[in-house]
Amino acid sequence: MIGVIGAGTMGNGIAQVAARAGYDVVMRDVQDEFLQRGLKTIDRSLQRDVDKERLSEEEKRAIVSRIQPTTDMNALSGAQFIIEAVTENLEVKAEIFRTLDEIAQPEAILASNTSSISITKLAATTRRPEKVIGMHFMNPVPVMKLVEVIRGLATADETYERTRQLCEQMGKTALECNDSPGFVSNRVLMPMINEAIFALYEGVATRESIDGIMKLGMNHPMGPLTLADFIGLDVCLAVLNVLHEELGDPKYRPCPLLKKYVAAGWLGRKAGRGIYNYSDE
Repeated sequence: MIGVIGAGTMGNGIAQVAARAGYDVVMRDVQDEFLQRGLKTIDRSLQRDVDKERLSEEEKRAIVSRIQPTTDMNALSGAQFIIEAVTENLEVKAEIFRTLDEIAQPEAILASNTSSISITKLAATTRRPEKVIGMHFMNPVPVMKLVEVIRGLATADETYERTRQLCEQMGKTALECNDSPGFVSNRVLMPMINEAIFALYEGVATRESIDGIMKLGMNHPMGPLTLADFIGLDVCLAVLNVLHEELGDPKYRPCPLLKKYVAAGWLGRKAGRGIYNYSDE
């Protein structure tokens, strides 16, 4: 059994791919409303595959039936593998790991889907640091093949191997890196997004030109400003803050325009407005 904490964008995606791989999944969130929203997202995602004849209606029903929604943290006590996918906040994640350490089986692996927070710090809140690991899935989880697997300072080889095997069984490719702020993906990606926002802030070009130049000139499938809206400007800011604070290098300083948009609640596509306006969609 696989436990997933969080029914949001990443959590419901992880639950979906685990259930599709044949695992029984317990998906936990703090409110039933969030769980129902996550289940509807899973249903829509699977229905697209049914419509494209990549999945039968019967197979879809079987996948959904393997996902058990709950607001009870203790429902995760039987899981052999628990993946946390909540908000990108060290205190919130640390509290969850302390609780999981109390209720999970001694042999259970505790993984975090964090995109920037130290796995070593999260592991230190438990009595099983050797069984704590990072599993950074890419968004959208059902589509993207990569899982960035992050070893904390104390992560055991056996924990890594079990995690790699789980990724493989879920149809993902596990690529390993060591614990460092932003890991590899966001340490490379976020400065590019931040620089694109600086270019907009300083009037170097319009948002359409910045995105178009990166798409047509660098062959990126999505421009950095569109990608920032897709990820969530609040998430981008949180990751940049971690990079800036942990590495102490001014090159990671978040653009003032990014901070202003987040303060205004313009968080990107999920909020209906970010660098672009999505209110008509």
